[in-house]
Amino acid sequence: MTCDQLPSPALLPPGFIDLLAADAQTEANGTQALLSVFASHGYERVAPPLLEFEDTLLGGAGAALADQAFRLMDPDTRRMMALRPDITPQIARIAATRLHDAPRPLRLSYAGQAILVGNGTAGQNERQIGQAGIELIGPDSAQADAEVVAIAAEALARVGITDLSFDLTMPLLAPSLIEQAGLPAATVTALMHALDRKDAAAVAEHGGPIADVLIRLLNAAGEADQALAALQEVDLPEKTRTFSERLRDSTAAIRARVPGCQVTVDPVEFRGWKYHTGVCVSVYALGSSEELGRGGRYLCNDDEPACGLTLRPNAVFRVAPRRAQPQRVYLPFGTDEAVGRKLRDKGHVTVAGLAPAGSEEEEARRLACSFVSRDGTLVPVN
Repeated sequence: MTCDQLPSPALLPPGFIDLLAADAQTEANGTQALLSVFASHGYERVAPPLLEFEDTLLGGAGAALADQAFRLMDPDTRRMMALRPDITPQIARIAATRLHDAPRPLRLSYAGQAILVGNGTAGQNERQIGQAGIELIGPDSAQADAEVVAIAAEALARVGITDLSFDLTMPLLAPSLIEQAGLPAATVTALMHALDRKDAAAVAEHGGPIADVLIRLLNAAGEADQALAALQEVDLPEKTRTFSERLRDSTAAIRARVPGCQVTVDPVEFRGWKYHTGVCVSVYALGSSEELGRGGRYLCNDDEPACGLTLRPNAVFRVAPRRAQPQRVYLPFGTDEAVGRKLRDKGHVTVAGLAPAGSEEEEARRLACSFVSRDGTLVPVN
């Protein structure tokens, strides 16, 4: 291969991008704003590593993510390691080990990057995903479910996203009904695929004695009041009814904590909720189809109840309104350092000249500065 045939040094693997100055700064500032809301509610930040031993990272709640993890050999221990595809299972590990004796409820927050083999989010091909979220470990209640949703709503409002939709589901509801029906394994597989595709005709074909009930559950999706009313009318076994009642209670608790928000319910949705064991939620901004975050109820590595919600800063700051950037001020070569310090204390960004410039205004303009400082006075750049 000749030099002119070598790939461009700017070429990155599919799903990976460089964030340049404006976007990187927006994400950094915005992520800190999200974390400040989490901290104000008593969620203490932890920072698990990007890389762990494979059998640790992909054990417990992480087992469901094994097909999304990049793996490599540790040259020191000769053990296989994996890059995290999601931070939540790491929080579950920390809660079950390092913080096993910490008082409950245990409230933890985090922010960092996750690396995916492939991203299953519709319409997106990102494989490096920023995450910022909270986990509430110990209580198993509708009020706990509502707390993580309410805090996520407050955090999104802090960065300017106030019109939200919370889409709730109960991934165990339909599988519970199917399990109790005693259907053959091949039929169960076909039926789960039909539910996944929302294919009522295929559900009727494979559902046998529970086909009518499953179709009614399919039709119960939509705006929360209507969906829950329809769900209430479906004759469900006692075990399955417990799941529907929890979905109802959590919906009511969320509405009480976040009045005026839009809430929808889909009682048979289970795609993407591999390690979840109860009510789950996806978060959207009204008018946008991009998922801003998701979360739900799961079990920590020692089977302790937990729930959480992870926001995706990459998506959040594509939707959030852009904040005005601080004014950039050019400091001509030789400017007293005290002048620059005073300007920075007032919130300006200063860019210092490192050598005398023929035209200070032209140099300021070249460096994207709106002002030149002259004896501490800001002179606009025309």
